[in-house]
Amino acid sequence: MQKTLNVRDFTLLIAVVVIGLFFAWRSDFNFVSARNLSNLSVELSITAVLALGMLLIIVPGEIDLSVGSGVGLFGGVAAVLVFWHDWPAPLAMALAAATAVAVWAGMGALIVTQRIPSFIITLAGLLVFRGVQWMVIENATIPVRAGGQDNLYSLLTTWHLPPRGGYLLVLAVMAALVYAGIVARRRRRAFGFPLESAELAFLKLFIIGQLLLMLVLVCNQHRGVPLSALILGAVALAVWVLTQHTRFGRYLYAIGGNREAAVISGVPVPRVVIGAFALMGLIVALDGLMQTAYGGYSTTGVGEYMELDAIAACVIGGTSLKGGRGSVVGVIFGALLMAVLLNGMNLLAYAPETKLIVRGSVLALAVWVDMRFARR
Repeated sequence: MQKTLNVRDFTLLIAVVVIGLFFAWRSDFNFVSARNLSNLSVELSITAVLALGMLLIIVPGEIDLSVGSGVGLFGGVAAVLVFWHDWPAPLAMALAAATAVAVWAGMGALIVTQRIPSFIITLAGLLVFRGVQWMVIENATIPVRAGGQDNLYSLLTTWHLPPRGGYLLVLAVMAALVYAGIVARRRRRAFGFPLESAELAFLKLFIIGQLLLMLVLVCNQHRGVPLSALILGAVALAVWVLTQHTRFGRYLYAIGGNREAAVISGVPVPRVVIGAFALMGLIVALDGLMQTAYGGYSTTGVGEYMELDAIAACVIGGTSLKGGRGSVVGVIFGALLMAVLLNGMNLLAYAPETKLIVRGSVLALAVWVDMRFARR
């Protein structure tokens, strides 16, 4: 049995193209300038990295409302250590990451051992982390470029891959995807599982290759592929391998699909959920460093509403809020749609209240679509 080509497989891509064309028309094509699209790739990377972490939380049927505040907190912690206390940037960034992992593992432990809904624990975290962030940075603005010079912290979003390196990267990624696709088809055929039609598999690879090549061509017109895009690629690969090719990933989907059945089957539910939250902590710290570096400063507003963007990206990409369903590719396309929306609205100088209305409406629409499909 083969999966056949369906227009619904490309709905997200079509939506992104339509929204992009709208913003290009309204901005006199400034939206599709090399500089803006390069900035968009950084914004996509920041949104998508956090959304990939959220995927690990939603798939087992949990939720995390604290990630936006965590982004602001741990980006601020590293900034304070580096620029107020003269710590080496690698040490400060490592300490922020380790602390975030410990904090999120602790939240996961509270959720599974005390049977407190993740919604409540992470909602409390949203408030606590935001308050702690304000205390840490003393309600001040901390630039992450001392004297206007780049450092390891700011290089997260200011370093770019040389043009030739971008083309080599595309070739390497496409070769890896073709090899992985061939191996996956052989394994699925050996076990008698349904296969995608050759047409659909080729079309997906073709579209991915074209998008990657367009990204490199556009970025090379500005300064080259940004480091943040490479970080997104590394995180996406790690999450894909984790969810699709490890026992831990299978446990995540089993817990989200039917927790009681997973327990009866011997799945170590508490350990898996705590592990998912610990990984979320690592991703929150990384995203906090990227967001703070991209903004150029740590201030009280860093990370605000980012938890909603991450959840919306997951749901738009096909992740079920009930758990048990979700994919890395879907999350990245969902994040792309959110990034295009936010970038376009910023470029056209939409009023803050309009941005909030649009973000909320997109989230509500995504949840409605998810619930509609869940009832079928």
